[in-house]
Amino acid sequence: MKAQRFPHSVAILLLAGTLQLTGCGEETSSTAGPGFAPDIGSDFDEAALVANLTDNIISPVFTRFAAVSGEQISHISQYCQAEQQFAAGELDDNARLQALETARHGWRSSMQVWQQIEVMQIGPLLSDDRALRNKIYNWPLPGVSRCGVDLDVVAFENNDINGTPYDIKRRTASRKGLAAQEYLLFTPTTDHACSGDIVPQGWDNRPEPSRRQARCAFAREVASDIHDNANNLLSLWQGEQGYAAKLKSAGQAGSGFASVHDAVNRLSDALFYLDSITKDVKLAKPLGRVANPCGTSICPESVESPLSAESINNIAQNLTALQALYLGNDAAGNQGVGFDDFLRQEQYADVAARMDADITTALALSQAYQVSLAQALENDTAQVTETYSAVKQVTDTLKADFIERLALELPKTSAGDND
Repeated sequence: MKAQRFPHSVAILLLAGTLQLTGCGEETSSTAGPGFAPDIGSDFDEAALVANLTDNIISPVFTRFAAVSGEQISHISQYCQAEQQFAAGELDDNARLQALETARHGWRSSMQVWQQIEVMQIGPLLSDDRALRNKIYNWPLPGVSRCGVDLDVVAFENNDINGTPYDIKRRTASRKGLAAQEYLLFTPTTDHACSGDIVPQGWDNRPEPSRRQARCAFAREVASDIHDNANNLLSLWQGEQGYAAKLKSAGQAGSGFASVHDAVNRLSDALFYLDSITKDVKLAKPLGRVANPCGTSICPESVESPLSAESINNIAQNLTALQALYLGNDAAGNQGVGFDDFLRQEQYADVAARMDADITTALALSQAYQVSLAQALENDTAQVTETYSAVKQVTDTLKADFIERLALELPKTSAGDND
């Protein structure tokens, strides 16, 4: 059932009455963007938008992540076997390295899909202060604890945490997930990352092959945990009682949404990851536009995925997801109902076209890098600055024309942010 719509003339009278009440001293608050106007009637089928984005854009990506995270368990298992054979003199180093590269490729495949999910954080990924999301990937806060991962490598091997059996489900997010897996597979040294008195027991006395085998065994455990959480996400999303069904039944009793427009608003909230994280943390921070570990100067150390050099591709995947949600087009290129259609129906074709062009430009710039983001920051800061400016162009429109024209509300992460 769609939310009740009023004829345009009636809506204007209602709006005037509301303004009179507000002028009599009633306090109001809103997270809406400047110039926010209430919904005064539309023939656009918002339910079709919600259904298309839910079924044809978000659901396939969640399903794909569950699949690739399962494949990664097999890739890492094969790599672990290669390390064992190498240690026994049954395999040469080239074959061992090839198995490692296959495991690294599996991580990249998982990360690419996850970076699209980052722009689809809704429902189960937001519940309980993003607990499920953080179990899979907790960057940027607090991020991976490299020393913590090294300690857990040995704890898992010994099946002991202070006298109790090791259980990865009970470990903090900073010691597992995709960020921990990146460290385990891509770190160029087998030395531990700890300092002071707390170090992995016996690690410094172990030969290189033994260290690699221990890390691989824990990487496989991390992969299994990621896959379990991916399946948990699917179970919470799918089915008659899943969050996807609640979105599509918005406005009906028991859905949790008072109107279809509320469901549209929750979907639009997810797009603002591009503003608060992609722009502000993945680009502005290493560029020194905000405080970083280097002060306020260029800081390659603060990029998202420094060991795998996937940082710029992560940004490209964020933009790929944004484009799919905005246009409503699935991975095969089939056209569906998107936010651009909503804008055009509301007679804002100019905004729709401008936003489409800006997303396309930002995506093309992020895909044009011939070196890693860290290298570009050191050798071609202008390229990174151009990417930042292009992403900011998109987010500026998101926070103003997009929100205002569709009578949506800004998420709290972007409210009051005029950057």
